[in-house]
Amino acid sequence: MKKIFRISGVTLCSLVIFLINSCQKDSPPPTLSTIATTATSAITPTSVVSGGNITSDGGASVTARGVCWSTTANPSTSDSKTTDGTGTGQFVSSLSGLTPGTTYHIRAYATNSVGTAYGADIIISTSGQAPSCITQPASKVLANGAILNGIINAYGLSTTVTFEYGTTTSYGSTVTATQSPVTGNTDTNVSAEITGLTSGTTYLYRIKAVNSLGTTYGSDVTFITTATDVDGNIYNAVTIGTQVWMKENLKTTKYRNGDFIGTTTPATLDISGENTPKYQWAYNGNESNVATYGRLYTWYAVTDSRNVCPTGWHVPSDVEWTKLTDYLTNNGYGYGGSGSDIAKSMAATSGWTTYLTSGTVGNDQESNNSSGFTAIPSGYRYYYGAYYDIGFYVYWWSSMEESTSYAWGRGIGNYDSSVTRDLGYKEDGVSVRCLRD
Repeated sequence: MKKIFRISGVTLCSLVIFLINSCQKDSPPPTLSTIATTATSAITPTSVVSGGNITSDGGASVTARGVCWSTTANPSTSDSKTTDGTGTGQFVSSLSGLTPGTTYHIRAYATNSVGTAYGADIIISTSGQAPSCITQPASKVLANGAILNGIINAYGLSTTVTFEYGTTTSYGSTVTATQSPVTGNTDTNVSAEITGLTSGTTYLYRIKAVNSLGTTYGSDVTFITTATDVDGNIYNAVTIGTQVWMKENLKTTKYRNGDFIGTTTPATLDISGENTPKYQWAYNGNESNVATYGRLYTWYAVTDSRNVCPTGWHVPSDVEWTKLTDYLTNNGYGYGGSGSDIAKSMAATSGWTTYLTSGTVGNDQESNNSSGFTAIPSGYRYYYGAYYDIGFYVYWWSSMEESTSYAWGRGIGNYDSSVTRDLGYKEDGVSVRCLRD
């Protein structure tokens, strides 16, 4: 009787697993070699052409292949990589998104079910390019100077950086950036300090960057030098249309020539019996109010031939006030984007007593001041000595009189949506905004 050799189910399964594992162990990862980088003409500031040659799949089909790269040696598929099909043989790979003027390590890879194999590490360098630059806002703007700012990327090439500046687009003046020349391959902040400017004047400037591959310019940026009165008070300015206005109320105690503008003792003195009184006051006689609200002046002081505004500035006429309000009305500064309700566009974003009606200065104050005029509620002084409406109202003189008793001006209240053209007693104390000549 023949003996029957029986294999149990467990034994059969174990044998199958053993055979499978043996096959897997006998299948090595694919072998390959990396071809040389294509001719230099294929290297650009941001791309390069490379590839590989897979000479054997090691007994398991190649399911992914390509080139990986990094700025450090022996890059892997966990770094940047291309995916260029499957199988053995030669392939071409285009690497993109590289940084100009940078050294990279590249090597081909191939992956099968067993693992990933790599070719030789090859070092390549992308070429540089013309620099990029951005003009940034000026800083530390003073009456006669400022710091010009910009951002430059030299893309690995030595790059000269300058700023062109002047009062027109012809510029006329040039200054070299402190950091020039720049040679890095990342965005670099650059700056230059300029002096000898005219106070209260609008300047334009732009950054210029030059390397061996080209010249680039940033866009124009403007700034306005500050104005300084004879007391040393500094005023910022804003351009609205073709006019340049101070952004603060006048604070001086002196005329332009250094003569003092009188005041009263006490600050609440009734001056109704005086002829052409020329006075200035801090609100309620409290000097701590001046830094925020400026001073209050009679019309006679404002129109004195010695001038209350700094050199290069003047008290606006009634016509010049109208030019301002017409510009804002005609250029979409009205509440909701149209109309003559422009008060919010001129009022500061805080400091006003709250008012509930939409479209008024005191409502939603954070949305105020789209024009940059920055009106503040400085109140006023009646000729008989009483002070009113700080936090509620501001009135500014014009240089135009209406009669022997009255002169024209402009006013804004927390309850207003429009700017009012009103008459004031010449003996009253109200605010002054100066306009660039």
